Amino acid sequence: MFNLILFGPPGSGKGTQAEKLVGKYKLIHLSTGNLLREEISKKTPLGLEAKKFMDKGQLVPDEVVIGMIDSSLEHHKNAAGFLFDGFPRTVAQAKALDKLLELRKNSINTVLALEVGDEEVVKRILDRGKTSGRSDDTNEEVIRKRLSVYKDETAPVAEHYIKSKKFQSVKGEGSIDEIFFSLCEAIDKKKK
Repeated sequence: MFNLILFGPPGSGKGTQAEKLVGKYKLIHLSTGNLLREEISKKTPLGLEAKKFMDKGQLVPDEVVIGMIDSSLEHHKNAAGFLFDGFPRTVAQAKALDKLLELRKNSINTVLALEVGDEEVVKRILDRGKTSGRSDDTNEEVIRKRLSVYKDETAPVAEHYIKSKKFQSVKGEGSIDEIFFSLCEAIDKKKK
């Protein structure tokens, strides 16, 4: 089983690249946002628990999110691997994910971070805002705040995986195909 974490700031192209990587490597795409929505719509105990927090405008506790990930891992026992998107966002989440995978005699194989300059990120999100319908994609001040939060939150997570020699930066600027090629090169090296 091959497990990959895809990092990148908002607007870095994670969604686009995740879709392509899932197709090529036959991975299960684990997006915590999608997992939350799915569990809530199925009215599972974890989904109902998460909904209580979300309805109050609070973050869903790590143990609930980890529970959902565990449930998904169990449901896809025979998968070729998983692509984690949007998780982990904190060192505590990274450690919890490592522990969960270890209990399943597995681990994260690689963490790939799409590196995109701040000005490019702002430009991409403003462009996306013209069609996305998301108000937070049209306000430059909000975009810069999201970028700042991303850097503050994920820098320690990157450090966690750098220590275990699993972290690699990948140039996230260029054509979609050029970036995809770079990601595939990094994955293929880790799969050997």
